[in-house]
Amino acid sequence: LKFDNRFINELPADPENRNFPRQVYHACYSPVNPTAVSKPELVAVSKDAAKLLDLTDNDLNSPLFVEVFSGNKLLNGMAAYASCYGGHQFGQWAGQLGDGRAINLGEIINHAGEHWTLQLKGSGLTPYSRTADGLAVLRSSIREFLCSEAMYYLGIPTTRALSIITTGEQVVRDMFYDGHPKKEAGAVVCRLAQSFIRFGNFQLMAERNGIPLLKQLVDFTIKNDFPHIEQLRTASNEKEIYLQWFNEVCTRTCSMIMHWMRVGFVHGVMNTDNMSITGLTIDYGPYGWLEGFEPDWTPNTTDATHHRYAFAKQPQIAQWNLLQLANAILPLVDEVEPFEKILQNTSTLFDFKWHEMMLKKIGIVNYDQILHKNKEHEDLLQQLIQVLCCREIDMTLFFRQLAEVNLATADFSTQQDTDKAIDILSDSFYKSSPLNKKQFIIFQNWLKLYQIKIKQEPQTHQQKKQQMNQTNPLYVLRNYLAQQAIEKAEKGDYAEINTLLNLLKNPYEAQPGMERYQQKRPEWARHKTGCSMLSCSS
Repeated sequence: LKFDNRFINELPADPENRNFPRQVYHACYSPVNPTAVSKPELVAVSKDAAKLLDLTDNDLNSPLFVEVFSGNKLLNGMAAYASCYGGHQFGQWAGQLGDGRAINLGEIINHAGEHWTLQLKGSGLTPYSRTADGLAVLRSSIREFLCSEAMYYLGIPTTRALSIITTGEQVVRDMFYDGHPKKEAGAVVCRLAQSFIRFGNFQLMAERNGIPLLKQLVDFTIKNDFPHIEQLRTASNEKEIYLQWFNEVCTRTCSMIMHWMRVGFVHGVMNTDNMSITGLTIDYGPYGWLEGFEPDWTPNTTDATHHRYAFAKQPQIAQWNLLQLANAILPLVDEVEPFEKILQNTSTLFDFKWHEMMLKKIGIVNYDQILHKNKEHEDLLQQLIQVLCCREIDMTLFFRQLAEVNLATADFSTQQDTDKAIDILSDSFYKSSPLNKKQFIIFQNWLKLYQIKIKQEPQTHQQKKQQMNQTNPLYVLRNYLAQQAIEKAEKGDYAEINTLLNLLKNPYEAQPGMERYQQKRPEWARHKTGCSMLSCSS
């Protein structure tokens, strides 16, 4: 591994070398080594992620791999540290947060010239651990590992996961914060990203009035993570560079959120410290996929009352978070109006991209008019939401089944043809009972409008089906599937983790023999711990 540790070489370090929880000022990071573990054991590894680091199968099978990525050994060139950042949690400023249990091992350059930062999550105490222990448990580590890779194969910007290694030690966790702590198996995940910088890094610098340090961090980020913008910098256009950078952060964030909405993913903890400056999905805690289509659903028990981070609110929250980032970097431009204009344009972009994404999901590619608020498109999507909400319908399966409905010759003014279409879609229904009269009319009216729009499209039925199936996944990491893998792993059986990892590499194509992984959530999983809502405990 060839190390090029730009972050620590170019930004100021915490002058205190002792590792104890504290407030860290005038620094972007604190040097700190991972805590050694007693009995590391490799649980799973992503060979595709390993290729990003130029690691071979021999490397992955070596004892040294386990020692390094459990945190027991640092290689020559590694310079371990934890990052300093703050953030808003559930809408409230929380002050310094930082990497309380994530330690960066260093930054490498691969054969393609790409920079990748190696980060261990669950690797022990850091100056930012506050009252916690800096450790992680096996269940949350499996969820992070699998979801990082699953999101990548879904085509969603994300951090990657290299490995899960158990530590041989027990970690005490109160899963639902209800006064019932218990010991669980400890584990460490190695995750990869070209940048782990978050909105909260800039917020903390600005909140502490460290304008020179804020500027240094922004300039570092633009130079290393947005080099195409850095190339435009001159002696006189610095403010314009900052605004162009912020505009691109907004655009990337919008793209990421629309991908989440496309596949029914709910992050669960969209705090500003969990927002990547490069537009990556980061920090897989109490996430989930919509099963029954519920716009107000959140997977996070902490958010069960207010539903701040519910599925349908994710675009709105992303824009609120971007506003907080704008407030943080405002001192570098010292003009409010340009930020207001960018944020207003971003709001328009979110609206456009949502319409574009939804129309693609139902096979409509001729959507230029949505910029002009085409009423037929608006009605089509509004009625689609009514269809999805009129009874419990599995979001993932609904859109896959919709691709099977041939609209070319059907007459949806008749009950017979409407029933045929509904029968195809019924595989996505959680209840087998027939639609009542009101529900039938909702479906029928929407199918009529949908058919009109589809007949205006240039595609054949087969072309439409292909496009829809490339947009709508068949396999997603449903919580109950992850939980089944966790329960087996806690008994020492890691096979299901690798089965899911391989399955989720091709989420858009039917895989023979894997039909059970494309089924609706079983009834036993509706309220089972780990299969429905989850807490931040990990």
